[in-house]
Amino acid sequence: MKAIRKQGFTLATIGLVIGAAAGTATLEGCDDQNGICGPCGTIATGQVSISGNAQLDGFFGAVADIQGASATLRGNFEGELRALAAVYGRADAEVNADLVANIIGDIRADIDASVSGSFRLQYQPPRCSANVNVAIEAQASCEASASCDVEATPPSAEVRCEGSCSGSCSGECSGSISCTPPSGSAECDVGCEGSCAFTTAAQCDGTCNGACDGECSLMDANGQCQGECSGNCDGSCEFRAMAMCEGTCHGECHASVTPPECEAQPITCNAECMGMCEGGCAGDFTPPSASADCEASADCEAQASAQAEANIECTPPSLEFGFELDASLDADARAQFVARLDAVRVHLAGALQAAAQAEALFSGKIDGEVVFDPSPVANLTASIQGIVDAGISGDLNIPVGRIDCVIPALNASVEALGDVRGDLQFTAEASIDLFAFASNPTG
Repeated sequence: MKAIRKQGFTLATIGLVIGAAAGTATLEGCDDQNGICGPCGTIATGQVSISGNAQLDGFFGAVADIQGASATLRGNFEGELRALAAVYGRADAEVNADLVANIIGDIRADIDASVSGSFRLQYQPPRCSANVNVAIEAQASCEASASCDVEATPPSAEVRCEGSCSGSCSGECSGSISCTPPSGSAECDVGCEGSCAFTTAAQCDGTCNGACDGECSLMDANGQCQGECSGNCDGSCEFRAMAMCEGTCHGECHASVTPPECEAQPITCNAECMGMCEGGCAGDFTPPSASADCEASADCEAQASAQAEANIECTPPSLEFGFELDASLDADARAQFVARLDAVRVHLAGALQAAAQAEALFSGKIDGEVVFDPSPVANLTASIQGIVDAGISGDLNIPVGRIDCVIPALNASVEALGDVRGDLQFTAEASIDLFAFASNPTG
């Protein structure tokens, strides 16, 4: 790596200086020539315009973002676990792996005591992707700071995604697409999310609204089914999860090719995009340049990608239970079990969403598949540690008034990323049994 140069001063041994500079984050730097004066920004306060150089400050911003995300995720995960524990009288228990095992045991015991016959859980895991809008904004800001002629109108929120695109795709989508047709009559050959108006009576894995030729869990005043139907449903079905619809899909239509009804509607790609992706990207991607001719474009890409990966977003999982209550239970016991299971569904979904995002940041895995290699945390840690060990990558000029700000900020970044790894690892590892339960609730 090249050294930092600042008006005749070369900081080639930043790794040696860092120890002596620790604790100086409140030093004031002043560079009249560049108009940079005042107290140093810090990772802790989120004031990350620390070095006066966007290529470096972008990494500080990524550290602050991922630090905030890890603390939030751990807090959300532990909060959901406590709520689950409270359902079964364990509100004061310490949050650890033993508590997770106890919660799962309590839920399974509750099911065994209250359900006769079949019990099922329809589960769709969270879907996670890096926020490409963050990358595009970070790239444009970095190029502007390098005096590039950045377009007055920001570039379209599109990136070249080398993984799975979860958004619109300017080219061919290699997997299924989804849309919401206005007429609700599209050919959904992959599945339908929402409700389906059956052409003929069929099995309904969800809530049947109509006639049921088997046992129905809930009837209306007119004798029509408004609940689970053990036989065929003649009417409409509100699906628990995506399913095939032999009729008219009212909701989101998933198809292998674009149905005619969707051609004028927004199309979402849920797989590899043979073009530019707008939305989210699970995998490697390249932020587009905001300038037609910018020598700093390539130098800005690493920090822009780091900021996008620090802001991974995950959709909540889908969890729906299906069961037959034990006939020996009285009305009060039935109502209490249904209420407990509803609380389990809500808080388990919240815990799994936080855990999925933590795992994506910590290990680079999404639903067991490695999509970020190295993981966002490992990649950012390596970038910061490389700067600490050998100086700033690239021929960057740090204003003289900011050198004393950069050194403690790098030290704080290394410490912050160590804390982040601990928070994310705890959340990811503590959730392993929860993900296993969602896939196999009865063990």
